[in-house]
Amino acid sequence: MAAIKFDFTSCYEYNDTQFDCKPYIPKREPTPLEETCEDMLRVIFKKTSHVKPLKIKEIRFPEPLKLLTTRNKKVSKTLPVSPKSIIFNKSIMAKHPNIELDTASIFKSMVHMIDVLNNDNACREHLEQLRWNGEPICPHCGSKRENHYRLKNKGIFKGLYKCKDCRSRFTVTVGTMFDGSNVSLRKWFIAIYLFSSHKKGISSLQLHRDLNVTQKTAWFMLSRIRNSFKNNVEFKFDGITQVDETYVGGKNLNRNLDKRTKNSQGRSLKSKVPVFGMLCNGMVYTVVVKNTSGRTLKPIIEDKVKCGSIIVSDGWRAYSGLSKEFRHRVILHNKGIYKMGPYHTNGIEGFWSHLKRGINGIYHVASPKHLHRYCDEFAYRYNTRHMTDGERFNLSLINADEKLMYRELIA
Repeated sequence: MAAIKFDFTSCYEYNDTQFDCKPYIPKREPTPLEETCEDMLRVIFKKTSHVKPLKIKEIRFPEPLKLLTTRNKKVSKTLPVSPKSIIFNKSIMAKHPNIELDTASIFKSMVHMIDVLNNDNACREHLEQLRWNGEPICPHCGSKRENHYRLKNKGIFKGLYKCKDCRSRFTVTVGTMFDGSNVSLRKWFIAIYLFSSHKKGISSLQLHRDLNVTQKTAWFMLSRIRNSFKNNVEFKFDGITQVDETYVGGKNLNRNLDKRTKNSQGRSLKSKVPVFGMLCNGMVYTVVVKNTSGRTLKPIIEDKVKCGSIIVSDGWRAYSGLSKEFRHRVILHNKGIYKMGPYHTNGIEGFWSHLKRGINGIYHVASPKHLHRYCDEFAYRYNTRHMTDGERFNLSLINADEKLMYRELIA
């Protein structure tokens, strides 16, 4: 029996030498009857062939006769194919490669966004235009086509597509933080706009009242949004880089007498968590560390700052020895010196004030387990401070690629 040939050239990169025959490119789209016959032949070949077939994803096909008789009833099938010889091009599977913030509408205010995106269908279309730019991309195989099958439910299209190459169903929310959520897209969009535009954030208690959801749901939504705010791009600072550390935690004066911790002032780690930060050319980077010793901080600096750059720090002894690889400038704060020509650490210390005012004023407390997400949240707003609220909202939707599970959050 002749081998069945599929067209993978539109969504895969492959090596011709790995196939026994020449690549076959059909001149037209297969008819529903031809697709059904291909499915039947594949099932028969798999059951009767003595040669070990290629390993593919386990699929449960209906009986051939039943599949043939139900084809006229518009019963959709799914045929994902993933041979070993196929090399997935992951770079095109998430979103459009030429995506821009102005691909979709940029809203001027919260009221403008609510007026335009007044239902879930409008929100879905805005997300499709922003992430796909008019060309739906299958998240299962990376196929980018304008003519993917548009599946309707009772004659109404609600954003469900079927890939013409791998036959898998998908929507624009697959693989994003909206995937599988029972919360409507409209509420998600309102939460993202509020969270990204408020300088110090919004608490879960306030959000649950604004969206009419439970506090647990609001907290989970905010945690997913914070997780999408983290920086996933590898980079290195090149220029004058300010480095500093701070400690996040409550003060003994604000605790009851029976809950106060002795000898917790200064750099004590009994009730506070250290956070290390770097700022260069208006961009800030933060990381929660276990301590502020030189063994902990120097590897971070060497990894994130280009060799030979100027490092500006205070007189903390952990920074001693940086002059071997960098041009180190020390600002002795204990002697009342806070600036030496163009060198100072006022920028990173100003960011620490934003972080602490937000935690103390809005969230009141941040556990060490989730502190890194709060730091990512404030770093994201600081790094996008020159954007408008509408541009930051669109950027947040573009970066909503990771789906944080609740069991991971509370583990």
